[in-house]
Amino acid sequence: MVPDAKPVGPDGLAVIDVGAGPSAGAVVFSHGTPTWSYEWRHLIAALSPRFRCIAPDHLGFGRSPRPPDADYSPEAHARRFRAVIETLGLKRYTLVVHDFGGPIALDGALAHPEEIERVVIFNTIAWPFTSTPRGKRGARMAGSGLFRFLYRHLNFSFVISKSAWGKGPRPKELWNEYTSRFPDADSRELVLFALARSLSASTPFFQSLEDRLARLRNTPSHIVWGLRDNAFTPDVLARFQSSWPHASVTTLPDAGHWPHEEEPQRCVEEVARFLASAVVGSAA
Repeated sequence: MVPDAKPVGPDGLAVIDVGAGPSAGAVVFSHGTPTWSYEWRHLIAALSPRFRCIAPDHLGFGRSPRPPDADYSPEAHARRFRAVIETLGLKRYTLVVHDFGGPIALDGALAHPEEIERVVIFNTIAWPFTSTPRGKRGARMAGSGLFRFLYRHLNFSFVISKSAWGKGPRPKELWNEYTSRFPDADSRELVLFALARSLSASTPFFQSLEDRLARLRNTPSHIVWGLRDNAFTPDVLARFQSSWPHASVTTLPDAGHWPHEEEPQRCVEEVARFLASAVVGSAA
């Protein structure tokens, strides 16, 4: 069950805001593509008795508006995500991110590292996709006319997403929660293909993240990584570990790109343990 959402910020993003925590601050979640805040339901249910949990739907996703003339690049999503933080008046918070939700939320966090109590990341990236030969090839293909056609007419974003699942079954009812949010070709091109195209088109934005990544070098951080992810392979995890050598790490050998969907109970336990043990304001 997903909690109700309310419109927040100048763009009216749908935002879940539940629970309370007297001293630990808020836990803010940032989802990826082609999902929405539904992907955080297990963690929100487990953490909200002790923490204020905030989970926006990025513009065009989930229960947020989908204006046809909006900018759906990661840069624009990052600005809107930051507007939610500012509208809610959050001065200190923990960030939990996955997939494209990493770059979208980390942009503001790296601009204001003094606000970040802790960081939890699930299979994501924080540098240009074009920084490796494999990534450059993939980014060029993702922005092509062929991919535009595939995204519009064959719902290819979900084909890719399902292929990045790990060893276990892919429940049909789970994917219905995501595919049902993009029922037509125009919505898939407008929102989903915009992010595919950004793998190459938004290289300066992704480079800016890498250039500032050291600003969170001493922030308590925990990484949960599905090792069967064919999109963000273990070398991406190794790159995070090099950038944040202080971070604690949980690897899930049978999980793929969606650890918190594939092994939700394990992920709940790991995140809850980290939040309970992290020392705010110092390295873990």
